[in-house]
Amino acid sequence: MILELQQVNLAIRRGSAYLLEDINFSIKQGEKLAIVGASGAGKTTLLRLLNRLQEPSTGNIYFHGKSIKEIPVISLRQQIVLLLQESKLLGMNVREALAYPLQLKKLNPAEINQRIDRWTSLLKIPEQWFERGELELSLGQRQLVAITRVLLLEPSILLLDEPTSALDTGTANRLLEVLNNQSSMTIIMVNHQLDFLEEFAERVIYLEAGKIRSDCLTNQLDWLGLKTQLIDLEKSRQSDNW
Repeated sequence: MILELQQVNLAIRRGSAYLLEDINFSIKQGEKLAIVGASGAGKTTLLRLLNRLQEPSTGNIYFHGKSIKEIPVISLRQQIVLLLQESKLLGMNVREALAYPLQLKKLNPAEINQRIDRWTSLLKIPEQWFERGELELSLGQRQLVAITRVLLLEPSILLLDEPTSALDTGTANRLLEVLNNQSSMTIIMVNHQLDFLEEFAERVIYLEAGKIRSDCLTNQLDWLGLKTQLIDLEKSRQSDNW
């Protein structure tokens, strides 16, 4: 298993209620996993634990059989890459923002250019965007650039938090095709768009109030019942937003 969580708990402070409680699961290399649940269920918090943006109160997380506490944070975050819902270009233009994380990894210029060319081609990012700053991009364009920036790192594990929230249908479908073609990359995604998740994920973990209530494959009957429940949750969320 490439990643394993054993009895992971997280509380804000000693004696307070758990944000995440008794989290146990493992994932193999190349697996595509979706994490779903209502707002506040602990989905994003769980992603943050996996690359040590937060630390669990108790329990252990293992990467290739080694506790992530024993792996230097910089090294870990180059192998387990997290894209949160709001990502900035840090005052750079698009090409600079794409190149920057590769420069931090000390890749040579030729390899940097090769990776940028490959991933922007796959995701159909036009060269006309390269000199644009953040304010010259739409919300969907910014999200696509942010996704491209983490994909060109080619990590062992990619953690995505609502990566399609601002994408149009055509771009989301293109992203889906690209993600599904990454056979060796393990991808864990939080996303409330069920049609996208059903095409992406082999397996779904349902969180409720910080606990795993269901862990099933999308080709099992259990998924059909869970999907109905999630549709009802989404209707409730949209009603609240209205």
